Amino acid sequence: MSNSVTIKVPARLHLGFLDLSGDAARRFGSIGLPLSEPETVVTLSRALENSAEGPDAARAEEHLQHLSRHLGIRAAHRLVVERAIPPHAGLGSGTQIAIAIAAALRTLHKLPLDTAADAILLGRGERSGIGIASFESGGVIIDAGKDDSGRQPPVIARLPFPDDWRVILILDNSQNGIHGTDEIDAFRDLPPFRATSAGEICRHVLMGVMPALVEHDLPAFGAAIAAIQATIGAYFAPAQGGVFTSKRVEAIAHRLAAAGAVGIGQSSWGPTGFAFVPAKEAESIVRAAGAMPQGVEVRIVRGRNSGAEIGVTALDLVGS
Repeated sequence: MSNSVTIKVPARLHLGFLDLSGDAARRFGSIGLPLSEPETVVTLSRALENSAEGPDAARAEEHLQHLSRHLGIRAAHRLVVERAIPPHAGLGSGTQIAIAIAAALRTLHKLPLDTAADAILLGRGERSGIGIASFESGGVIIDAGKDDSGRQPPVIARLPFPDDWRVILILDNSQNGIHGTDEIDAFRDLPPFRATSAGEICRHVLMGVMPALVEHDLPAFGAAIAAIQATIGAYFAPAQGGVFTSKRVEAIAHRLAAAGAVGIGQSSWGPTGFAFVPAKEAESIVRAAGAMPQGVEVRIVRGRNSGAEIGVTALDLVGS
C-alpha cells in the first residue's frame, strides 16, 4: 500500500491580544479568524530517500525530521510544499506549516493527531492559540490566554463569520513583520500593559465583537475591531515604528476606510493589514481606494468557518 497525504491549512488574521500583562493569572489571550486564502498545502508520501521541494521547503523538512525522530519513524519521505502562506507577514505561516507537517506525518503513519503537543514540540503557539485552534475549526476564535501550566490556551468561544462579509487583505511584499529574536526582544522591552487597556479590549470583545457576529451587524463589528486595534497598535508602536509596521499599508487601510470599509487594522506584527466589507460592495470599495503602489497587493478573501483539510490517497499495488 503506497500512501500520500495532502494537508491544507489556512492563514489566520490575528485581530488582537486581550491582556498582555497577565495580571489576571492568564497572559495574552487572542481573537482571530482563519481565512479562505492564502493557505499552506503540503503533500507527504513514502519514498526510497528523503526529499523536500517547494516554497518554505527547508523549514518544512526540518519540522519533518524533528517529528520523525520524536515519533520513532525511520521511513523516508517525499515532501512537497505546494503552496505556502507568505512568511513573516503576520498571517501565521510558521505555525501553519508546522502543524501541517505534523498532521501529514501522523496521518500517513496512522497515528492519532495531537496538534497542540506537536506545536509545542516545534516551538509554535508560544503566545497566541489562534493558529493551532484554526486547524480544528474556523470562525472567529477567542482564546483565554496562557496560565502557568504550559498548556495551550483554551478556546472559549467560536462564532461563525457571516457568509455575506468579506475581508480585504493588504499585503506589502517589500517588508517583513518583526519575528524571531527581534520579537522576543520587543516583548521584553515594551512597558507593562495597563490593566485599564486590557479591560477595554475585553469589553470590546464581549460586548462588541461577539454580539455583532451573532446579529450580523458589520458596522458594530468593525467599530469594536477598530477600537481593539487602536489600543494594541499604540502599545506596539515603539517596537514597530508606528501603529502599522508598513506606512504604505497604513495609507491604503485609511483609503479603504474612507471608501466604506470598517474594522481596519494590522494582523500580528504585520506588515499585512486588513479591513472588513459587505461582500456585495467589496470590489467597488477596493476600486474606490485607488491604485496600489508597486509591491503592495490587495486581496478580497472570505473568513473561513472550517478547519484544515486532510486528504489521503491510497494505491493498492498488490497484483499489479
